[in-house]
Amino acid sequence: MPTQKLYAGAKLREIRTRLDLTQKAFAAKLGVSLPYLNQMENNNRPVSARVVLALAQEFGQDVTELSSGDTERLVTDMREAFADPVFSDTPPLADLRLTASNAPALARAFLQLHRAHRQSHERLALLDEAMGTGGTAPISPWEEVRDFFHYCDNYIDAIDRAAERFGSNSGAEVAQTRLEEAGITLSLSADPAQRHYDPARRRLSLPAASSPATRRFQIFHQLALLTQNDLLDATLDLARFQTAEARAIAKIGLANYFAGAALMPYVALLEAARETRHDLLQLANRFGASIEQVAHRLSTLQRPGAKGIPFFFVRVDQAGTITKRHSATRLQFARFGGACPLWNVHRAFETPGRFLTQLAETPDGVRYINLACDVSKPGSSFHAPVRRYAIALGCEVTHAEALVFADGLEVNRAEAFEPIGISCRICERPNCHQRSVPPLEKRLRVDFNSRGLLPYEIESNQT
Repeated sequence: MPTQKLYAGAKLREIRTRLDLTQKAFAAKLGVSLPYLNQMENNNRPVSARVVLALAQEFGQDVTELSSGDTERLVTDMREAFADPVFSDTPPLADLRLTASNAPALARAFLQLHRAHRQSHERLALLDEAMGTGGTAPISPWEEVRDFFHYCDNYIDAIDRAAERFGSNSGAEVAQTRLEEAGITLSLSADPAQRHYDPARRRLSLPAASSPATRRFQIFHQLALLTQNDLLDATLDLARFQTAEARAIAKIGLANYFAGAALMPYVALLEAARETRHDLLQLANRFGASIEQVAHRLSTLQRPGAKGIPFFFVRVDQAGTITKRHSATRLQFARFGGACPLWNVHRAFETPGRFLTQLAETPDGVRYINLACDVSKPGSSFHAPVRRYAIALGCEVTHAEALVFADGLEVNRAEAFEPIGISCRICERPNCHQRSVPPLEKRLRVDFNSRGLLPYEIESNQT
């Protein structure tokens, strides 16, 4: 498999600016010529192995930052946007990568414009007369918040460190203590509402039917809102959300982030994860957390200088709709619609109470190890509805030795890897038996006299 060249001009400029060096001084320390550095910073040349080595030796730079960040996410998001039928052609992948690397602000503006168009179109379809005035649809607050976490790698350093200090090394034991220190009384109620706080009485009510892990998480969430308000607001000020609704939703998200980080403090969890080889059951027992909480938290361990394994995490409902998503890997999820039906996360609903493993390969040739399980949440009474979800946690196969759930998998046998994709509209696999719609980047050929898996053939090269 050919090695993908590393174009990281924007990240290279960011590092130089952070070090307060001129191009000439930076080039001298890296051992390259000034024109060569200029070409790398403008993505006219890939970052060489020599430069990567110099960054690590000369500056102690975490070189994984060069391949992290927004570029691959922006490329995936733009490819999906261009799959919209409103566009007649899709730019070549190389052009999208160049735009994402050299003009990320332009790429985000394009995605924002496409979101506004899509939402406007959807509203017009439902309320064509009411929307007939020609007004534009605002960006969904929910999507704006989702993108905020998406593009900061779901790691918020200031909040993570504050939560680590707050939760010490054992979030499971400290939650009740911190609540008492804040002068708040905890009561258990028959009310199925997940959490209710009475400011006048300083009383936090949680449902008696909730699990201990849920209670701890909700305690830390409420404490975040009460004791860390200035920190949350400062983070929100930096984010500059466009609407009050988006800011409010984001504050809930930041409180959730704090709760997870307090329940499973960064250093303690990182050490335990390495010790247990990322055994979700052991980690859940050690930190008094749920499997879903552990899986989600593992995907956030991206602290500079102390990074964990770059995981992706996803939660889907029975319709295949993605309800939570995050990826610190090269794999990026579809922004709209469901996940690829070939992922094992969909099969988890068929085998409740069991972990499913999968070796998978995406169309770009990258291979992953996936772990999936159902996390259905029963109601608090006989007639209460059951909320059914499944989650998947995965990473690139190069980390197999660090994963207990990779034991016994044939990671060195190419045939053991199942082909998966992101979404049908941008997946290039020509003969997928689960394809629902054709890829819009390719031309189709229809033969009335024969049929294979699909009622059309996908041409390999567009002319």
